[in-house]
Amino acid sequence: METQKFNYDNNIVRAFLYATILFGLIGFMLGLSAALMLFYPELPEFLFGTDDTTIQSLRSGNIQGLINTQGAMGFGRIRMLHTSAVIFAFVCNSFFCGAYYSMQRLLKTRMYSDTLSWLHFWTWQLMIIAVVITFLMGINTSKEYAEHEWPIDIMITVSWVIFGINMFGTIAKRRVRHLYVAIWFYIATWIAVAMLHIFNNLEVPLSFTSWKSYSVYAGVKDALVQWWYGHNAVAFVLTTPVLGLMYYFMPKAAQRPVFSYKLSIIHFWSLIFVYLWAGPHHLQYTALPAWVQAVSTGFSIMLIAPSWGGMLNGLLTLRGAWDKVRENPILKFFVVAITCYGMATFEGPLLATKSLNKIGHYTDWVIGHVHLGALGWNGFMAFGVVYYLIPVMWRTPLWSKKLANWHFWLGTLGIIFYAVPMYISGFTQGLMWKQFNPDGTLMYKNWLDTVTAIIPYFKMRFLGGVLYLSGAILMVINVIKTVRSGSFQKEVPAEAPALAAIGKGRKEGEGVHLWLERTPKLLSILAFITVAIGGLVEIIPTLSLKQSVPTITAVKPYTPLELEGRDLYVREGCNSCHSQMIRPFRDEIVRFEGKNGQYSKAGEFIYDRPFLWGSKRTGPDLHREGGRNPDSWHFKHMYNPRITSAGSIMPRFPWLITNKLDRTQMVDKMRLMKNYFDVPYSKAEIDSANKWADNQSKAIVQRIYSEAGDVKDQMEKEKTTKGTSYVPLEQREIVAMIAYLQRLGTDIKTTQIQTASAE
Repeated sequence: METQKFNYDNNIVRAFLYATILFGLIGFMLGLSAALMLFYPELPEFLFGTDDTTIQSLRSGNIQGLINTQGAMGFGRIRMLHTSAVIFAFVCNSFFCGAYYSMQRLLKTRMYSDTLSWLHFWTWQLMIIAVVITFLMGINTSKEYAEHEWPIDIMITVSWVIFGINMFGTIAKRRVRHLYVAIWFYIATWIAVAMLHIFNNLEVPLSFTSWKSYSVYAGVKDALVQWWYGHNAVAFVLTTPVLGLMYYFMPKAAQRPVFSYKLSIIHFWSLIFVYLWAGPHHLQYTALPAWVQAVSTGFSIMLIAPSWGGMLNGLLTLRGAWDKVRENPILKFFVVAITCYGMATFEGPLLATKSLNKIGHYTDWVIGHVHLGALGWNGFMAFGVVYYLIPVMWRTPLWSKKLANWHFWLGTLGIIFYAVPMYISGFTQGLMWKQFNPDGTLMYKNWLDTVTAIIPYFKMRFLGGVLYLSGAILMVINVIKTVRSGSFQKEVPAEAPALAAIGKGRKEGEGVHLWLERTPKLLSILAFITVAIGGLVEIIPTLSLKQSVPTITAVKPYTPLELEGRDLYVREGCNSCHSQMIRPFRDEIVRFEGKNGQYSKAGEFIYDRPFLWGSKRTGPDLHREGGRNPDSWHFKHMYNPRITSAGSIMPRFPWLITNKLDRTQMVDKMRLMKNYFDVPYSKAEIDSANKWADNQSKAIVQRIYSEAGDVKDQMEKEKTTKGTSYVPLEQREIVAMIAYLQRLGTDIKTTQIQTASAE
């Protein structure tokens, strides 16, 4: 058969490689900033100015600089920017880098289209830049790992489709009969991410000229779909594509074949089947239907088997080559990465059990668990791929193996100093929250007692981040030196015989899976069915059966002002630190409610778009916040939390005090809620929305002035000094925020609560 000559395209690989390194550094620095603010919340004040004389500042005595930032450096925004940067910018770029390199060589062909390759690259990077800009502006949906607003969701979809066309086109023109295991994982990744992204991000824009949208799902249903997406974003963005890279780069670096072909088959199909069922384990003991919680727990436990099968397949690939690990820094990174994968995928299912979930959920234990995977599995695999590709593509030895080893040890220490303190912190939180005195009162009634106890662990976590970032900086130095000393090979000559025509049916004696490996269409269809089953079984009954969310007659829609306040709450990322879900535990009911012992019910969230149950409690739960503190307390707490709560690590929100509330879209929001989501606003209520908001604002301001004379005096002073530019307190954002916070949990506190059966 005639041998065909062609070239591999290294240029696109180089582009994604550089993007991986750049955004990795940015993601790590954002994470470090967020970690610093958890024990030094005054960081924005130090940088931009403060009126607090007890704090060192670059602009002491002037808080206007902080106000002018409009919260761009607020913890809530930095935290979501950090997670998005690490997931979409660092890990995804590293996957694309490794996939574009490995696919060409595994399929013995150039990518289907150079144009599509570069369209994919630039649309993805443009999306990342759009994320940075919008998140810093406070434009987000609050949905974890999916905070992007609808135009960016469309950008992600377009870029992903371009990548898919290019990948499947490349598979179609391959010169290798059977698809290698790495390609299976790439295919499953593309299919699952497309499905997850589309269904979770179904939303209705306020208008096609507005960045604001509302989820088509509400409350319990939104929570189920979001964590079906959220957990499986971990599965199919942070796990399966990286496993594909492991199956290619680990054998290459070790110069050994994969340990077991049969184990690869079992690993692949069982993993993509089981993963989709496990998402609701993030919602144990919540208002989610109990049967969904039980199913997710069962499948989460089963997830240990395929995950460890993959880990063992990776580590046992090194059989007879462990001596190379001592000398080769690439293998060091891979070994620790796969070990962290095994540890994280054992710990995750354990956290999914109700026994441990009631202790670990909402605590730093989960943060330690997530970062064991992110720093160890994703980070170290990416570093290993970078160290493998740089010498190969620039045709020169790595500039310094010693520096690479230093990177490895600094990174490993960084993981340890990050994860272990977070585990201790999480155990401390979970146990302190549940401690009672002999007389039945909470031992640590003041939430700040549980916060100050873990501050030392936050500082140790920050040290771990510094070590990890330091290692990454050494990698950058090593890469720059290697690139400068080498010669980049843009086009790599290759040759292979053309693929002979063969029927689609099974040949005599051919195993089922061997047949599947040479029929990509069928393999892709079966992969789609496999990943879709779990979601179909869990989500469709919950979305379609009205009985799954009983209606509570006392629960009413938000007022126009409360709706605006809720949007401000989302804008500032308050759900990063506060949950809104009181689980049916004695300690939570006593701590967060106390009066009539009501835990959170599914029917209370029917007007919540998006749901705001949260995944971490740095601050206390707010689902019963309404009426717990006077309006003036909230006003001062937002201005400076240290005034009302000494030792608080909550950031300041002074711009809420000074900003005029933008009500231009308030009526449109109510109309959208009524027209698209059947929220029972009457025509009269919509027509009188501004008057309704005015009356509620006036009542709040009157209470603030009666409770806090100093606030009234300050407003009078402002009115005198600013003259015509003065904005009455009634028209400011803080009043809308207070209206929303004071509404939380108040409906269910009525004397009689009737639950209407859902026909």
